[in-house]
Amino acid sequence: MSHLLAPVFETGFFESDAVRTAVIVGTVVALVAGALGVFTVMRGQSFAAEAFGDIGTTGGSGAFLLGVGPLPGFLASGVLAAGAMELVGIQRARGRDLATGIVLGAALGLAALFLYLDSTVHDTTGAAVTILFGSIFTIAGSTIPLVAILAGAAAAILLVIHRPLLLSTVSPEIASARGVPVRLVGAMYLLALAATVALCALTIGSILSTALLIGPAAAALRATRRPGRAILLAGLLGVAAVWLGIVLAYDSYYWPSRGNAWPVSFFVVTIVFCLYLLSGVPAWRQRQREKRADG
Repeated sequence: MSHLLAPVFETGFFESDAVRTAVIVGTVVALVAGALGVFTVMRGQSFAAEAFGDIGTTGGSGAFLLGVGPLPGFLASGVLAAGAMELVGIQRARGRDLATGIVLGAALGLAALFLYLDSTVHDTTGAAVTILFGSIFTIAGSTIPLVAILAGAAAAILLVIHRPLLLSTVSPEIASARGVPVRLVGAMYLLALAATVALCALTIGSILSTALLIGPAAAALRATRRPGRAILLAGLLGVAAVWLGIVLAYDSYYWPSRGNAWPVSFFVVTIVFCLYLLSGVPAWRQRQREKRADG
């Protein structure tokens, strides 16, 4: 068996504690990101998810400045941003974009200051790369319980609100007429989204976190319109992208550029992008058949 797996997995892959931690964290994050991502795509709030990731740069850099890990900073900044967006107003699509843009601009200004202080006051030259692009192989095993708690909390919130959230996503007017507290449901969704984006930022970096959240979900919704099936498929696609990205990143250490491993985030984002492109092939082939039939 080891002889058959040798061309795929380099020496020490299965014995590495860093790899095991990366696989556990990546799997948990990909599953919860798939679930939240489906609703994010359906609600047309991909920009808000991207904003949460960018705002996470502020929290992560601030956490480094205080001498703690980036995850608490990602989470704190996301929760504060969700509250600020709700305060500004997100009832309508135009209000969502307005609130997101205002909060995002203010947060990025703070991020610039914090990253400057990280590199000058504390001389943490690697902080910017870790925050922006992630470093899943450096995640400590002690972080796994916190990751599991945050993922479980986000999943629990989604499980509680998924029915009213789906109705308010399809038709806010009908949901409001039926007595659904649309604003409360939206606020709870944003809270779960903030926690999920924080986990994605820990895995592949703050500015790339949207790829793991939106990409698999968008590909899944191309394959099926049923939310339940889309959530399951999005989770599986996300897990596949993370696992394959971890394998390729580990193997890249032994490639011709020996001693310089490529970042996991690059592989994960590239794989997610390819999966999204492939998800459009069936629809493209159907259109081609229809054109030939019309001809």
